[in-house]
Amino acid sequence: MTGVPAHWVEAPLGEICDFINGRAFKPSEWAYTGRPIIRIQNLNNLDAPYNYFDGPIDSRHEVNEGELLFAWSGTPGTSFGAHIWNGVPAVLNQHIFRVIFDGSRIDSVFLKFAINQTLDELIDQAHGGVGLRHITKATLLKTRVRLAPVEEQRRIAEAIAASEARLAAASEDIRSALLAAEQYQKAVLRQVFGEEIEDPPISRAYRCLADLVDEGPVNGWSPRTGPDAMGALTLRLTATTSGYLRLDDAAVKRVYEELPADSRYWLKSGDLLVQRANAIEYLGAAAIFDGPENSYIYPDLMMRLRISDPDRRRYIWRYLNGPLARNYLRERATGTSGSMPKFSGVTLRALPVPLPASQDYRSVVELIDREFATVELARKTANDAAVALEELHRSIIAKAFQGQLLPSDPADSLATALLEKIRQDRAEHRTRPLRSTVREAKKGNKGTRFGEGAVLLKRRSEVPGDHLRTIVTSLGGASSAREVWRKSEMTIDEFYKQLRSEMSQKQITIGQLADQLVAPDAN
Repeated sequence: MTGVPAHWVEAPLGEICDFINGRAFKPSEWAYTGRPIIRIQNLNNLDAPYNYFDGPIDSRHEVNEGELLFAWSGTPGTSFGAHIWNGVPAVLNQHIFRVIFDGSRIDSVFLKFAINQTLDELIDQAHGGVGLRHITKATLLKTRVRLAPVEEQRRIAEAIAASEARLAAASEDIRSALLAAEQYQKAVLRQVFGEEIEDPPISRAYRCLADLVDEGPVNGWSPRTGPDAMGALTLRLTATTSGYLRLDDAAVKRVYEELPADSRYWLKSGDLLVQRANAIEYLGAAAIFDGPENSYIYPDLMMRLRISDPDRRRYIWRYLNGPLARNYLRERATGTSGSMPKFSGVTLRALPVPLPASQDYRSVVELIDREFATVELARKTANDAAVALEELHRSIIAKAFQGQLLPSDPADSLATALLEKIRQDRAEHRTRPLRSTVREAKKGNKGTRFGEGAVLLKRRSEVPGDHLRTIVTSLGGASSAREVWRKSEMTIDEFYKQLRSEMSQKQITIGQLADQLVAPDAN
């Protein structure tokens, strides 16, 4: 970024906000009801699956709509960074911070982008490998962000929101165009191969796949691989998932084995590879190998077909990647309830293949190629537009934090004065006695908050030895653990320590229900 605008200030995050880490939920604590647990995968995709928790939660880990979160562990370029939660009330998992700040002095949308403007710097200081990285809290607290006068923050947030709405509309148009391209390709294949496999055949002739190939299907081989392996290159499933061959580093790996020159696993140019096992949406994906011979082998999760006639080969390749063949193979796959359904060579050999009129494979292949070339051109245009939108979005944010997106207003308060007020408020908050905040909570407030901060709750040293028994007795002698915890005004960790202590002294027992606490001597 360029220099800080003259009327802005720059400050370490530790001077303007606090960060509270989520809770480490154990798999044994997951439930089917209760509040959803916000994991990193849920930050960018509200439709991603949730785990749930149906127990007492420390208020520090409660998240409501509109709160600012920071994923400090993840893959750069995906969910890593600051996000505003737009979901239902939830609880926070570990590896994500709640960002606590004075919402009257700092706009949450502005702060989100201010933090994310420093992501490159943070990633450079992150620990971990090329994929998963994590940032320490100490690093985050000393990271400097730009702060505008609060009035300007809000104007910038509104301008960014308006531009994002327009970009979202354009992105939706691009998605619609890409969907239309995909649907058109399927329509071409339906026109060529038919709407369904006729059984018995009525309007066209069929042959089993086994009658149309010269060799195969033959399963591949999956020897041991490793980062220090020096043997042959083997394909990953990724190499053929798209229906076209990939031979980049992400699509291949090396094995430890050295294969003889006459091994049947060496791939030859023109070999047709079919995925016999994969996630259901990719099952049956086929690609033609056009790489160098005796350089690559293929894994056991693929089958190899050899067809000497190039026109018939491409015809069958197109058919295998079309909806008729893919649905046929999926319906006959085993293990579809798991993560890796598969079909056998017997199933692939029996696949009915509709024959072209007069067995003119070349004319059909040329028709498909022409139509698909037009679609691919439109798809490339749409993808280029999507990239341009991403670049435009980054440019808008960059200009905002260079002070170039909107003109400044001389009537705005000074950013230096704003930062000083934030510092004074935080200093006052830290020196306030804990006992006074507890009294305020008893006066009817839910607790003392710093901006959107967490409630300051009681510790065991501040409650009598029979604190929980007294609460259960006041609730009629029996109550849920959650309700007792809420009445206790204790942190969740301190609550469980107190509960274990009182249970060891028989002051509290477990009732007939697993979540029920009972005071045995309650009247």
